[in-house]
Amino acid sequence: MDDLPDHGFETALVSQLSQPATRLLGRPLRFFDTIDSTNTLAARLAREDAAEGTVVIADAQTGGKGRLGRNWVSPPGVNLYLSVILRPRKLTSAAPQLSLLASVAVAETIVQQTQLAPTIKWPNDVLVAGKKVCGILTEMQANGSQLRAVVIGIGVNINAPLASFPEALQDKASSLFLMRGEPVDRAAFAVSLLTHLEKLYVLWLEKGFPAVGAAWEGYASDLLGKSITVTAPEGIISGTVRGIDRDGALLVETVSPEGQARPSSRVQRILAGDVTVVDGY
Repeated sequence: MDDLPDHGFETALVSQLSQPATRLLGRPLRFFDTIDSTNTLAARLAREDAAEGTVVIADAQTGGKGRLGRNWVSPPGVNLYLSVILRPRKLTSAAPQLSLLASVAVAETIVQQTQLAPTIKWPNDVLVAGKKVCGILTEMQANGSQLRAVVIGIGVNINAPLASFPEALQDKASSLFLMRGEPVDRAAFAVSLLTHLEKLYVLWLEKGFPAVGAAWEGYASDLLGKSITVTAPEGIISGTVRGIDRDGALLVETVSPEGQARPSSRVQRILAGDVTVVDGY
């Protein structure tokens, strides 16, 4: 793959967005050949009162951000790195729902653009054949208990060759190109993603998370009933996935430790954490 910036990507992206693909997202669009992090810039723009729907897209990132302080590998010319500014009139407690919503938008786009079969691991990792192809980072800005802005950062491994992944990630991560066996049109994928994201966002605003939650559970069906461990703010939690609730929290059934006179189970709500499937991703 060529390491030079792909100006054809920008031209095709602007051209396709000029069609009535979206009414909100990507209007305006800010494109960069190279940037430290699309989320960092989008967060600054949000603080400076940038309009809802502003999208920052880069051909490469030098400091891509992942969840839990991790780095997101961002080589030039092959993948999609974008951040969207939203300004929902909701409480801050609703912000995590947008991460799940975004993962559904990515999954729907993968199906439409590649005919691959994606799955979702809570809250928002998108996998194909058990390997991660997308990560999502949501950051919020608030006025007290009210949301002022939410920045959704989405990184999708689209046409990355295996050599572009660090050796430690080559058995855990992949790209749509590697899974499909042929390149994917990045501009078409980006426009499709923004279209799906806008549709789901409007649905969420009008009808709340339950209107989106069923679609999320459909893509996460492989996770239901699985044994997992969650590294959560309150510690390590082990149990069996029972689904998500109407607010998007993960429901995990845990069993009291052996040795108690009356072992019992209970379902815990997990609002934040890193999930590991036992004997899986």
